[in-house]
Amino acid sequence: MDDDDRRVLDLLHALDRLPGPEHLEFPDGFDLNRARMRAIQLRKRLNDEFGDGRHETPCRLDDRIQDASYYFGVRIPPRATEADEWICLRLSNYGDLVVITTPRPESHPDLDAAVAAGALSVRDRERVETVLSEMEYQLVPLPLLQREYDGVTWLAEAETGDGSPVTWWTRFFEYL
Repeated sequence: MDDDDRRVLDLLHALDRLPGPEHLEFPDGFDLNRARMRAIQLRKRLNDEFGDGRHETPCRLDDRIQDASYYFGVRIPPRATEADEWICLRLSNYGDLVVITTPRPESHPDLDAAVAAGALSVRDRERVETVLSEMEYQLVPLPLLQREYDGVTWLAEAETGDGSPVTWWTRFFEYL
């Protein structure tokens, strides 16, 4: 594990220890209005990057998510991407964390594999990552989220519906 991955894992553990309600959807002090405004700004920035002039708003903002550890998703449609595949982002309720998938979390083990498989172009990846960096989102690599959850909440003792262990994906980017 490199230093960047270690730093992100340390951040996940720190965010996991934030006080909050038993349901774990968000920490105390979570500001839904701030998160909504940031998600709207992110969508606008991605529209600027991926818009082609023919479609007014190519990116979709999913903002009706409930009972989850994330409230917003942004989806860039295939018609706006070089690889002609969906690029999906989930915005966590914790620490401005974001994850990128192409198109589903299980589609590719990481973004390098998505690029190698032709599901994501290098240019589109760079464009999305640049916008996220400029907006000060913390991109979390998918392989770290696929690790078994070893945090401090009751999720550490839980299992998924198929009996497999809960992962960090569940803790910060999934329905609870």
